[in-house]
Amino acid sequence: MSKILITNDDGIQSDGIIRLAKAAQAFGEVWVVAPGDQRSAASHSVTLHSGISVRAVSFPVPGVHAYSCDGTPADCVRLGVLNLVPGRPDVVFSGINKGYNVAADLQYSATVGAALEAVYQKVPAIAFSEDFESVHEVADKYLPRLIPELMQKPLGEKQIWNVNFPGCPLAECPGIRYDCRVFNGDYYRDRFHAIPGPDGTISFTLEATRNLSAPEGTDLRTVLDNTVSVGTVTNIT
Repeated sequence: MSKILITNDDGIQSDGIIRLAKAAQAFGEVWVVAPGDQRSAASHSVTLHSGISVRAVSFPVPGVHAYSCDGTPADCVRLGVLNLVPGRPDVVFSGINKGYNVAADLQYSATVGAALEAVYQKVPAIAFSEDFESVHEVADKYLPRLIPELMQKPLGEKQIWNVNFPGCPLAECPGIRYDCRVFNGDYYRDRFHAIPGPDGTISFTLEATRNLSAPEGTDLRTVLDNTVSVGTVTNIT
């Protein structure tokens, strides 16, 4: 039986990681090592100059071995692979993230960063994400199909699978598009709103708008078309 390590960047009690663990149980023994709180946009960062605390916790899915970690998602993968999963996991799943991980914004994603850490540790990995406003129907329908399919499908060296589920009702999703390339542009267009303080400091608040235009065949265009996007992301090391 395969040993599946699952992490995320939304926290160990997020709805997405619970749903992913439930789906994964049909395909192996599941271990969860995830941050105790929100760690979005942590990218591939790891903890170097302080200790990392880990504790076993109860998890809403019976039979899952679960640990809460105060490190980053990449830390969770490192600890899971090197210390917590006996004999190392056979595969790492990261997600299901609340919000698409597409386009150039991938460089900030801790969901993708955790999967890339798995590849660095020589464990194949899949990152799963869905729209912020998802009704979950598409992800819950296609997860049982994509998990075994992508676990068995070979990846190129240093690559991970990156899967994004549209947030539309299932009836509006035409299916899966494979081999989606990463859109070389922004999904979120950012700007900062400046608020001057009485002491001369300036507080900057991030404001972002979604880009709703991308070329055919890209990950962003695919999810905008209410289609499941499956593609690869390559690590740099």
